[in-house]
Amino acid sequence: MNPHPPLPAVVPTADSAVTPAVTPAVIPAVVPAGRMARMDQPVLGLPHGLELRPWRPSDADVLLAAGQDPEIRRWNRLLVDTPQDAHRRIARMHERWQAELSAVWAIARREGEALGLIGWGDIDLTGGSAEILYWILPAARGGGVMVEATKRVSEWALNDLGLHRLRLCHSVANPASCRVAVKAGYSFEGTMRSALLHADGWHDEHLHALVQGDL
Repeated sequence: MNPHPPLPAVVPTADSAVTPAVTPAVIPAVVPAGRMARMDQPVLGLPHGLELRPWRPSDADVLLAAGQDPEIRRWNRLLVDTPQDAHRRIARMHERWQAELSAVWAIARREGEALGLIGWGDIDLTGGSAEILYWILPAARGGGVMVEATKRVSEWALNDLGLHRLRLCHSVANPASCRVAVKAGYSFEGTMRSALLHADGWHDEHLHALVQGDL
């Protein structure tokens, strides 16, 4: 005799409740693919006779000089050792705009030479986020230029492109970038341990962020 007889089959009746299949909701992209590629990269105004404009082949000497600056190399890991390197990087900036991967401007005097770089890397249009990157040559440091440039590209990223969340990350050993983040309105969110490899080893990084509604 079977000690475990089969359970009787359950026959649905007219009164039985049938649970309908649930279709997962489709989450739309925060920014539709193609929006950025269809844009011409704009020139963005800054105070004190400065502007943010696309990089030009004629800026190669400035990029090469930045690649030799110890502070820029230390915090940005910028390796530009020859004029050919500089020209390739500038060409890649324009290619990556069209590929919707990054958006990089020269900080420049109006109708003049470049003084620095600022923009967005790690752009994720679907998720609505990006991470800021920047550097400035020694002669232009200390006048609040980077704070104003950070504010301006943040406005563009949130209001014109339509991203939702912007990140600013920097080594805990780089207090100048921390000051830029705070003055530009980015909230400090915490410390990421052993987050980025520099020439002298792994650095902890501070994470700051700006989201829609903060401006």
